[in-house]
Amino acid sequence: MPNIIAHGELLIDFVPTVTGVTLIEAPAFIKAPGGAPANVAVSLARLGESVGFMGQVGDDAFGHFLAQTLSENKVNISALKFSREARTALAFVSLKSDGDRDFMFYRHPSADMLYAPTDVDEAVVRSCKVFHFGSISLIGEPSRSATLHAVKLATRAGAMISYDPNLRLPLWPSAEAAHEGMKIGLPLANLIKVSEEELEFLTGVPSEGDWQAAARSLWHDKLNLLLVTRGPQGCYYMTQQFAGEVPGLKVSAVDTTGAGDAFMAGMIHGLLRKPDALGNEFALRELCKFANANGALTTTQRGAIPALPTRAQVETFLGSIATHSFDA
Repeated sequence: MPNIIAHGELLIDFVPTVTGVTLIEAPAFIKAPGGAPANVAVSLARLGESVGFMGQVGDDAFGHFLAQTLSENKVNISALKFSREARTALAFVSLKSDGDRDFMFYRHPSADMLYAPTDVDEAVVRSCKVFHFGSISLIGEPSRSATLHAVKLATRAGAMISYDPNLRLPLWPSAEAAHEGMKIGLPLANLIKVSEEELEFLTGVPSEGDWQAAARSLWHDKLNLLLVTRGPQGCYYMTQQFAGEVPGLKVSAVDTTGAGDAFMAGMIHGLLRKPDALGNEFALRELCKFANANGALTTTQRGAIPALPTRAQVETFLGSIATHSFDA
C-alpha cells in the first residue's frame, strides 16, 4: 500500500504553444496531464516517495491516458476509478507573459465530480501515512461527501492530513460558495498551504495588508504547519512554536502551473523524512528551501506534470546556488 494518498481531480490541461496570448489568440495547444492532487502525487513519486492517487476519470481516451501517465510516473493507481457516466475533465490554460495563467474548464459534469463515498478504497486510506486533498472535490456532491469520508478514515487511522484550498472561482456556483466550501477543509488538516491570493480570498485581508496576521487567523489546534506561498518571494511558515519567511529562488518562469503543487510535494516529502523539523526552525527552513526549489524548477517548462523535477534535479539546482553564493 502507498505511504501517501493524493485525492481529488485528475484532468487534461491544454496549454498554448506560445506564451503571452489569450485563448482566442493561441495558435495551438499542448496536451498536458494535470489536476492539483495528481501534480502533488507525481511530484512526490519523482522525489522518491511511495504514493498513490485516489479519484475518478472518464472511461475514455483521455482518462486512460491520465492513468497511463500516473503509472509511468510510478504513482499507484489501484484506487483510481473509471466512469462511463461522464468524461474526463479538461482545462484550457492561457499563459500570460509573466508565466501566470487563466483557466477555462470543461466539467458539465466531469467524471471526478461523480466520485462517491462508495468509490473510496477504505483499506488504502487506512494504511497511508499522509492523506492529501484539495478544495475542488469539495465543490459539490457526491465528491464532497466522498472527500470528507476519506479524510475521516485517514484521520482515525492516524495519518497526517494535508490540505491545499485551490482557488478556482469559475468552478464554483458563486464566490460566496467558494469561500464557504474552501473553508470546509481547513479545520480538518494538520498541514495547510495557501497562496497569497487564496489567503486574501479566505480572510479578506489584502496581500498588501497585514497578511501575516491573516495567516495567523487560519490557525487552529489540530494544525502543525501553515504555509503561505508567495511566488518569486518564497514562502512564509508558521508552527506552534515559530514563524518566518524563506526567500524564493530565481528562475526564468515559463508557466507557473503546478508550482504550488510541487512546493506542497516538497514539504510533504521533507516532513516524512524529517518529522522533527516541526520543532526545529533551522531544519524547517531547509525543508522550505527545498520546497521552494521544487516549485521554482516546475515553472521553467510548460505544463504541470511534465515539468515536475526529480529529487536529483532539485538537489543539483540547490547545489549550484550554494556554489555560486560561495564563489561570490
